Amino acid sequence: MEDKKIAVSLRDVSKRFGKVQANSKVSLDIYNGEILALLGENGSGKTTLMNMLAGLYFPDEGQIVINGQEAIIANPRDSFKYGIGMVHQHFKLVDVLTATENIILGLNGKLGKKQAREKIVEICDKYGFDLDPDKKIYDMSVSEKQTVEIVKVLYRNASILILDEPTAVLTPQEVEKLFNVLRKMKADGKAIVIITHKLHEVEELSDKVAVLRKGKYIGTLITKETTIQEMTDMMVGESINLDIERPDPVNPKKRIEVKNLSVVSDDGLKKLDDVSFDINSGEILGIAGISGCGQKELLEAIAGLQKTCDGSSITYIGDDGSKEEIVGMDPLKVSRMGISFSFVPEDRLGMGLVGNMDIVNNMMLRSYRNKGIPGFVERKEPRKLAEDVVNELNVVTPGITTPVRRLSGGNVQKVLVGREIASAPKVLLTAYAVRGLDINSSLMIYDLLNQQKKKGVAVVFVGEDLDVLLALSDRILVMCGGKVSGIIDGRTADKNKVGLLMTKLGGEE
Repeated sequence: MEDKKIAVSLRDVSKRFGKVQANSKVSLDIYNGEILALLGENGSGKTTLMNMLAGLYFPDEGQIVINGQEAIIANPRDSFKYGIGMVHQHFKLVDVLTATENIILGLNGKLGKKQAREKIVEICDKYGFDLDPDKKIYDMSVSEKQTVEIVKVLYRNASILILDEPTAVLTPQEVEKLFNVLRKMKADGKAIVIITHKLHEVEELSDKVAVLRKGKYIGTLITKETTIQEMTDMMVGESINLDIERPDPVNPKKRIEVKNLSVVSDDGLKKLDDVSFDINSGEILGIAGISGCGQKELLEAIAGLQKTCDGSSITYIGDDGSKEEIVGMDPLKVSRMGISFSFVPEDRLGMGLVGNMDIVNNMMLRSYRNKGIPGFVERKEPRKLAEDVVNELNVVTPGITTPVRRLSGGNVQKVLVGREIASAPKVLLTAYAVRGLDINSSLMIYDLLNQQKKKGVAVVFVGEDLDVLLALSDRILVMCGGKVSGIIDGRTADKNKVGLLMTKLGGEE
């Protein structure tokens, strides 16, 4: 078999941001006709490295060689000139425009929309994309928007594609469709790089795995010759246990009863439609669903943060069997009942944490009303809590008085989740607790959730990774279009069945 040619060669590439060395003398080859998975813990420099290829950052040192020639990539336009296209995790599309209009946006030349549409259809037919060129972005699913982003870079004749967390919010069926397309692109000779934390997908899709650790290149493995354990050990620098524990439920008793819950958004869209289910103490209830199917609104309603429709009921059941209606209750009172809500949005700041405040003050946001003399605040306990969260979750920070906005996204997330868990809740509502976290950090969070379960806390876990939901949850509530499409046993659940329930009510064939 003919040797594959090197598409990209990075030679001693370094990048620094102030005192932080994001990449240090990284040398790495990317080949035509191969899929390379780029792995590393949070803060290991994966996205920074690829952003230099995409023209968003410029290397402080080193060379970038494209197809045998040294390349100077000072901006995204240079990147396109060298045939490089990057699909970012957070799409950069204009909602009110069609797929075709988004794809040709910013291009020079006189090619009209009709000819552009024909070229887009040709690309879709060639690689197996399912895309309506005339559909508006605001009418599209997450996977359709991702397709637009991929076709956009192919339209610009990209031969080197970089995808950042491409499966983060896709169902198993959508993931398989994407993988089939990527395999066709590989067969067409394109060089493909995927940045991901999902190691089962790395095993299934990639030809090689390149590992970064603390900004440095550690090595490249042949995927079929390695294991998930070896990849993880290489990322972390030591051997870690990859098993997700699932202890039996601890004296499960009904803690919250949700009946006929409906929520309508400000623009009149029904986000939750007649939702009914129970949350039990001493167990983890996983919630599965594609992005935007009502998970966020569901947790907000339980936390008292979301206005509900008439007829909705959320009942809190105390240890003594007493019942209190949460609908219409002040969020502060809900919180004082022991219901803790942790939602990790894409930007991780602005929902529960204040970026300009340090870690101690962010810890204090939960407790300053509860203790001390009016007009004064108690700082001793929040300081101790900040130190505990930093130590237990390995938060990378110069100190507990560092403003949260100066931490990496993953470390901000650890502070937020750690604070909520440390509040000793009766009910812990957590959404996307491991979003964007590396496997080691994710395992820490899963362990903390199990510790809460063992204490008899009712844990609700909204996640994006179905493999994790199936491994961690005692029961899984599946949502589709704002409705409950099924509640299944986490120990016996089938991944494909859950995927069908996520996309089609009842999962009918």
